[in-house]
Formats: sequence, structure tokens, C-alpha cells
Amino acid sequence: MNTRKIRLFPFTLTETKAYLRYRNVNLDEYQIIQLYMAMGGIPQYLKSVAVGKSAVQNIDQMCFTKEGILQTEFTDLYRSLFDEADKHITIVKALAGNPGGLTRKEILKILGASTGGRITSLLDELTESGFIAPYLPFKKNVRDSIYKLSDEYSRFYLKFIDGSRASGTGTWLRISESAAWRSWSGTAFESVCLKHISEIKVALGISGIQSEPSSWRYVPGKGKQGAQVDLLIDRADFCINICEMKFSTTVFSIDKKYAAELKNKADVFKQETKTNKTVMTVMITTFGTQNNSYKIGLIQNEVVMSQLFV
Repeated sequence: MNTRKIRLFPFTLTETKAYLRYRNVNLDEYQIIQLYMAMGGIPQYLKSVAVGKSAVQNIDQMCFTKEGILQTEFTDLYRSLFDEADKHITIVKALAGNPGGLTRKEILKILGASTGGRITSLLDELTESGFIAPYLPFKKNVRDSIYKLSDEYSRFYLKFIDGSRASGTGTWLRISESAAWRSWSGTAFESVCLKHISEIKVALGISGIQSEPSSWRYVPGKGKQGAQVDLLIDRADFCINICEMKFSTTVFSIDKKYAAELKNKADVFKQETKTNKTVMTVMITTFGTQNNSYKIGLIQNEVVMSQLFV
């Protein structure tokens, strides 16, 4: 008898919405994306989302109460999948602490390993299981890949549950008014966007154009400004989209400081890569970007949350 491995991918946002509707959980897209940012598109978790409760109430129940299924899931999950779970968890924790990602060499250093053979296996196992994802930097080869944590629940657990005394009804509502929540929501939303690049390309009207997504970062010497692009889309029609991903509870507003950062990012990218292509900045947000003097002339396109559900 032949056996075959079947890799089960998490639901996309569209599939998550359809699955919740099937279960009569009638939440809007903003509520669904909040759930997705906390637990991803894992059917095993989504089937515990309760009818008639908001995203905040469900996260509260599932993550911060004694009977919550995600209260102690983290360690059990890794140990059920990997023989050397502690090493896998060390890598995951390192990536959780470095949202911009780490190279294989940087991970090797964190583990204190002298040889890279076993590291390759650990990274492959985590990638194959969907916990982490490698991103190819612009104009670089596979050896230069930057690894990022891609499992939403692992990020959420390590940020808010691991080692925390906070528990009980109302915990998540209190946390969601903190600076830690704002930091997490930005990284979590970015991770969701990186899983929906196909939908972003459709929203930009470039799905029919050959393109290659990648990341890019420039670490300068003293006295110079660095820059990092977590998603750029290099297109065959001689254009490059620099995508900025921002989670906001309302319409996002670009201020003077952020406008200067965006301009610097595009300028440094063009200068350091020597690209001859047209560079266009795209804003990807929950509810859109306010039309003000800083947006005009700086942002060429924008994508909103609802377009990630297409």
C-alpha cells in the first residue's frame, strides 16, 4: 500500500470568511482579520470561534481563560510535531523577537551552532510545517533568504500569553488599548498581507503581468540612513511597487514624519539598487489612506483590507 504526504495549508482570508459563514458566525471583514491575526487560518482553531461573540470576546475566551484551547496549545503543538522541539522553539522565539526577519547565518549564531547541516533541517521542517517562511531579497540568491515567523498563533502566544499573568474575561480588551498591541498589530497585519500577495496583485491590476515579490533592506555605515522594504513587487513592465503595510482601526493618515520616511525609503532603494525601473509606493491598509497633502504625489496606489478577501 502506497502512502502519500498531504500538506494542509491554512485557510486564506476568503476561505476563513466562508468557513465562518458556514458555521453561522456572521462577523464582518475587520472582525475576521482580527481573528486571523491572532490564530491564522487554522480550521482546528476557527471551529472554536463562538457564534454571537465579537473577535475580541472570542480571543479573550480562547486565549485568556483556563478552558481556552489556545491557552496552552503552543508547547504541545511543537512537541507533537518535532523530536527536537526545543530547538525549533528557539528559532521561532528568535524570529518573533526580530519581525524584520533573520538570515540563516544570524539564526546559526543565535543557536550557537558551529555547523549548518542540522540548522538547514530545522529550518526546512519549520518551513514545511508553515511556522516560518523564507523571503528572497531583491536581486539575491536563495542562500541570502531572510526567514520570518509566519504562524500567527505562535507570534500571538509569545507576545501576549507566554510568561504573562494576565488572564480572565476582559484581558484582551485591556491589552488592545496598549502600546504592545499596536506594535503586534502592525507586524501581524504585515504577515497576513505577505500571505495574500496574489490578492494584492489583483487589487493593483497587475495579476496578468509577470512579477516577482521580494524583500529588501539596506544597512548603512555610520552617518547614513538605512531602509527596509518588507514587500516589493518587481514587475516585467519596468515598474517596481514598494508596498507599505499599515494596520489601523480607522482611516490611516500619513503625517510629515512618515512621509519623510517613505520618501527616504524610495530614494535609498533607487540609489543603492541602481534600478532603472519606475518605483511606485503602494499603501496597504485596513480602511484606506486619508487624502491629505502628504499622500498626494507620494502614494501611487492603495489596497484596502476588503480587497485581501477577494
